Amino acid sequence: MNPIKIFTDSTADLSKELLDKFDIVSLPLSVNFEDESYRDGVDIDTEFLYKLVEQKGVLPKTSAISPGTFFDEFEKWINKGYDVLYIGIGSKISGTFHSATVASKELPDKRVFLVDSKNLSSGIALLVLKAKDLRDQGKNASEIKTILDDIVPRVRSQFAIRVLDYLHKGGRASGTAALVGKFLRIRPIIQVRDGGMTVYKKPMGTMTKAVDIMLNDYLNEGDNLDLEYVMITHSIANKQAIYMEEFVNQKMKPKNLIISNAGCVISSHCGAGTIGILYIVKKWVI
Repeated sequence: MNPIKIFTDSTADLSKELLDKFDIVSLPLSVNFEDESYRDGVDIDTEFLYKLVEQKGVLPKTSAISPGTFFDEFEKWINKGYDVLYIGIGSKISGTFHSATVASKELPDKRVFLVDSKNLSSGIALLVLKAKDLRDQGKNASEIKTILDDIVPRVRSQFAIRVLDYLHKGGRASGTAALVGKFLRIRPIIQVRDGGMTVYKKPMGTMTKAVDIMLNDYLNEGDNLDLEYVMITHSIANKQAIYMEEFVNQKMKPKNLIISNAGCVISSHCGAGTIGILYIVKKWVI
């Protein structure tokens, strides 16, 4: 059995420390301001992203990883004797997964295995963490892909949005257009379902109210929660992240609670103050 090299992309919002610790390769998407292009997490961080938005008065656009980049990175490890397993941003959200698919067709058969997360941010990261556990247990790449494909619909991703401009103008989430300009104090909760983003609930008032809704949803899963990994991910929402961390540790503490910072691509579409809790459930209930 060949050793496995796990790949993800920068939208998984995994820290460099975790990537290095678990021997995972992350490829960056790009953030673009007119004629300037930055590699997510390489040439630009989230704080600098928001400074550029303020300076330029425009929101950035993001772009997918090219097939050529995937080909070069995958081929390098295949030539070293590895099988490649890529777990990345959902195919309905970005063209990145399509690029990986194109690249895989130019490489030797049964050496590249692709998992469409149908998700974003730490919804991808949860799958990557499961993958590294399975790798370390001795599963081969094909077996890991099969297991992850079963987990994909059981990943629960939801984020509360503090400002609507980024999400609405980015066009990624359905149902936001009617909210813009009408409800200045609305804090919509966006859920990822079936590979796309939709408005789940529309609480009014403080962000804490929206955060409490997400935390109660988490608690209501009860015994259906897979408590191996739970992630709290935010874009410069440190106060709310601390609040959520304390709540989760007191009420329903997982084995691994990871606090992560949203990278530049995710932040380009959600804006500062966004925060979410992401986890896996044991049974998929529609």
